[in-house]
Amino acid sequence: MEYPGNLFVVAAPSGAGKSSLVRALQELDSHVQPSVSHTTRAPRGQEKHGREYFFVSEPEFDAMVQADAFVEWAHVHQHRYGTSKTAIAQRMAQGADVILEIDFQGAIQIKQAFANAVCIFILPPSWEELRARLERRGEDSAQTIELRMKNAAIEVAQAGKFDFVIINELFDRALFDLKAIVHAQRLKFAAQARSRADTFQALNIP
Repeated sequence: MEYPGNLFVVAAPSGAGKSSLVRALQELDSHVQPSVSHTTRAPRGQEKHGREYFFVSEPEFDAMVQADAFVEWAHVHQHRYGTSKTAIAQRMAQGADVILEIDFQGAIQIKQAFANAVCIFILPPSWEELRARLERRGEDSAQTIELRMKNAAIEVAQAGKFDFVIINELFDRALFDLKAIVHAQRLKFAAQARSRADTFQALNIP
């Protein structure tokens, strides 16, 4: 279906700064709204149910998979994550721009389901910096950090499948790049035709 709102999909290896960039973008642009994913992992830090994620049990997640409630779901770091079809479609139908933070597997599935989705990959400036960020975060054990670094090598190799790539070396510059992508997408002919259909019709633009 064609929706007036845009769909932005942001993926990155853990520690690349994806969540911080998306959060900062939403503070600057209230028209960009999150789609909260479901996950079987436990909350971390100050995370709250329904804000960062919907935290559900394995049986609850299974029931949603059986009901075909997800537009995508995947195993990531030994847990499962899924994105609700209904949540995305409702917000886009209302004209909002929806932004998703998911892994590369989910991003590829989203692109298959929503042809107009704009996929953005966030890269760290180096492997050394990525490891340093994971260590500074102080949330993971040394074993978990090693797993995240191993997974990051697989994830980074998928960057070529995305529409845009941002290297998060300096946060302010990376945020500027993300804002530029969002703004440029809104001005594309197809996006304008969807969001301003009345204007296009009044001007007799086919």
